[in-house]
Amino acid sequence: MLERLHSSRRALVWALLLAGGMKPGLLNVVRSAQAMSRTPIVPGVQQFEGDFRLNRIPARLGQLVNPGDLSTTGPRSSAVIVIGQHAFMQRANTEIVFYPVYFEEVGNIAGVLNVVTGAMLSVFGEAGDTTITTPVAHIGIRGTGCYVDSRPERTYACVCYGRADLLSAPTGRLLETVTTTYHDKPRYIYPPGSPTPIEAAPVIDHSDAELRLLESLVHRRPPFDTGNGQKIDRY
Repeated sequence: MLERLHSSRRALVWALLLAGGMKPGLLNVVRSAQAMSRTPIVPGVQQFEGDFRLNRIPARLGQLVNPGDLSTTGPRSSAVIVIGQHAFMQRANTEIVFYPVYFEEVGNIAGVLNVVTGAMLSVFGEAGDTTITTPVAHIGIRGTGCYVDSRPERTYACVCYGRADLLSAPTGRLLETVTTTYHDKPRYIYPPGSPTPIEAAPVIDHSDAELRLLESLVHRRPPFDTGNGQKIDRY
C-alpha cells in the first residue's frame, strides 16, 4: 500500500519518527549524522524505550553491543543499535542474539544474526555479509535493508533493497533469491509441511522514514532516495 502523508519529505520523516515514539534527541542524531558524514560512526545503543535489556541486564544509552550479546525488548519497548557499519531497530517483544557466529570482513563484523522471536528492521553496509536466521528461515543478505518478523508459524521477510537468498531453516533448501530496489518482493516463509513453503506478502510494519533514520546513523542514504527524496513512503 502506498500512502503520502506530507508534501515535504523532511516534515514527513520528522513526523513519522515522533509518531513512532522517537525522542527529539534522536532526531538531532539524524541531523548531525547527515551533516557530518565524515565523522566516525558512533557504535552502540542509540535510543531505547521501555524495557530493553542486554544479556538480561537493563541496557544503557551508548552501551556497546558485542558479538554474542542477547538483546531483548518487552511490551511497548524498542531499541536502536549500531554495530560496525550496520544499524538495527528492534521492535517490542523481540529477542535477538547479535552475531553468535561472526567474523571480521574488511574491518566490519559479519556472520550470523539470530532473531529468536519478534521483529527487527536492519540496514547493512556493503562490507558486511550477514545471514539473519529465525526458527523458520535463513536470509542471506549483503549490502541490504531488510525487515524480518519471526513467529512460530511463519517468518515475514521484506528485502527493502538489495539481494538476498531465502532458505528454509529446517531443511536448508533455497526457496528463492530476490533482488529488489523498493520493497518489491516481501515474502512469508513457512515451516516444512505447510501447503506452500513461501508466498508473496504485503509491505507491513516498517517505513521508509525508519530506513532513512537507520542509514543516517551509519552515514548513508537509502538507495531509493535520489537526493530529492521523491519516493512515497510505504507502510
